[in-house]
Formats: sequence, C-alpha cells, structure tokens
Amino acid sequence: MKKIINDPETVVQDALRGMQAAHPDLLSVHYDPAVVVRADAPVQGKVAIISGGGSGHEPLHGGFVGRGMLDAACPGAVFTSPTPDQVLDAVSRCDGGAGALLIVKNYTGDVLNFETAGELAESEVRSVVIDDDVAVKDSLYTAGRRGVGGTVLLEKIVGAAAERGDDLAACVALSERVIASVRSMGLALTSCTVPHVGSPSFELADDEMEIGIGIHGEPGRQRVPVGTASEMVSALLTPIVEDLPFEAGDRVLLFTNSMGGTPLIELYLAHGIAEQLLADRGITVERRLVGPYITSLEMQGMSLTLLRLDDEMIELWDAPVHTPALRWGV
Repeated sequence: MKKIINDPETVVQDALRGMQAAHPDLLSVHYDPAVVVRADAPVQGKVAIISGGGSGHEPLHGGFVGRGMLDAACPGAVFTSPTPDQVLDAVSRCDGGAGALLIVKNYTGDVLNFETAGELAESEVRSVVIDDDVAVKDSLYTAGRRGVGGTVLLEKIVGAAAERGDDLAACVALSERVIASVRSMGLALTSCTVPHVGSPSFELADDEMEIGIGIHGEPGRQRVPVGTASEMVSALLTPIVEDLPFEAGDRVLLFTNSMGGTPLIELYLAHGIAEQLLADRGITVERRLVGPYITSLEMQGMSLTLLRLDDEMIELWDAPVHTPALRWGV
C-alpha cells in the first residue's frame, strides 16, 4: 500500500487537521466527536443543513461546509457511518432556532444513526434520504438503492434555499423534489484501498471494468471487458435516462464525477460524449458540474448524475456558494 499517510488509524483526524489549517475562514473542526462546522455557525433564524457519512469520499461532505451549502458535516471513519453523537453535536452547534434538516445517503448505518440522532435532538429536526443510484436495488450496505452523486446536487440546492431563508418544511419539500428528479450510476476501472485494511477492496483484471459500482466498492450490475469512452458513457447514461425516465424537452444538470483516480482529461472527454448523447435525445443540458466531488479514495472510474431541472432549481444552483470545494458568485 502506497499512500501519503502517517498512521492508518489516525488518517481521518490528521486530514481534518489539514482541512482546518487550509480553510480557517470557512469552517471549524471539532474532534470529540468529529464534526466540521461552518465558521459563522450558528446562523440565527436559518435552517441548519447537516449531512455526513464515512470518510474517503472527499470532498463529500466536509468540503461542502460553508455559506450556501452545509452548516455541518459528520465524518465517520473511512467507509464507516458517523455515530449518533456526532450528528447530535452538529445539530447543537448549528441550531439557529429554525430547526435542522439532515441529508442522509441511503446506507443502512447512515439511516439508522441519523434517525437516532434526530429522535434524541432537543431542537426540531427533519431528515431526507437520497437513493439516486439506478445500478442495483439492494447492495452490501443498503436496503434499496444507494445514495451517490445526487447528494452533491441536493446539498447545493437545498443549502441555497436555507441560505435565502426558506423554513424547514419548505427545505424538506424541495429536497423531496430533487430526490424524485435525480438519477446516477458509476463504473470502476480499478479498486481502492482502505488505509486500515491495507489491501484492495476487490479485484479487477487489467482488461475488466465494473458497471454500476458503489462508492464503497460494492458490486455493480456486471463485469465486462474495458471498452471505449463512448461505450462507457453509454453504459451509464442509458439506464439513467430510462429510469426516471428523462424525455425530450427536459432541462437537466449533468454531473460528471471522478471516483478519485480518474484525471480531468478523461473526465472532460467523457462529459463531452454525455452531452452529445443527451442532445441526440432532445434533452437540454442547462447546468454542468465536472470534477472529483464524491469519490472512493483513489479508485479509477467515473459516475454520471442527471437532475431534471425546473426554474427554482436553476435559481438555487446558480446562487452564491462559498465552501472549500465549490465556490461561485462570491
């Protein structure tokens, strides 16, 4: 195992210290329990938007803490759900008197621990569960579909709504609209290595790729010979489009994501193919996001996410955001 770490057992805490050092103007990090909080929290009169999950998917979630997105993120150990204590601490630190919305990816541990925290919290707390992965119905860590790339789009759009002053009920309703309108799917060319494990999570031959991979290396739909970029993009985009389904005349946001080890030159190449395939179907790409925003450590691979847009979602996507990983309009 070759990684830029000191001790596999302290990699998350060490990374959090580095994040605090890099972005003291945007966030503060607390370590017992581990919580990343926006620097000006709590914001009085504002709904607190809180998310979290296992580490190893950076910049998700801590990299999205800041104005216009998350008020707090709860980082678990690598590929391990955060504890209820972490979520409770985040709610307490961010409670500005308007309640809190918990954004939860559909993994069994995440759902259970966030639900427990919501029940124990003294302030008003609601939660939404995102399950946008079309690859498989059930997986190693889930009952039902997994929460993946759509989480980034949900956190941005709902974070902007909370920033403009929407109340808790409105943020929940908006979240449900986004969740109903977003679909994702990914593929892997290589595995990844969890630091405290020290060996690849799974094996792929040099001439194989896994279609429908999960962000923890969970199995997908099938293993097939490595194809061309056009074949890869089609293998992801076709089931995404057919699932909702997306139709001619739809306006969409296309999110082309690196799983961590795929460079931008390949990602932009894939994005261009996806845009053309959507144009061929009469689907208009009105907004775009390209880059490594929800990763699986150093895994080589990519995912595509498609969100059917309406006017309000476009307005909220375009609204100013200032976080370590996303910044515009400021």
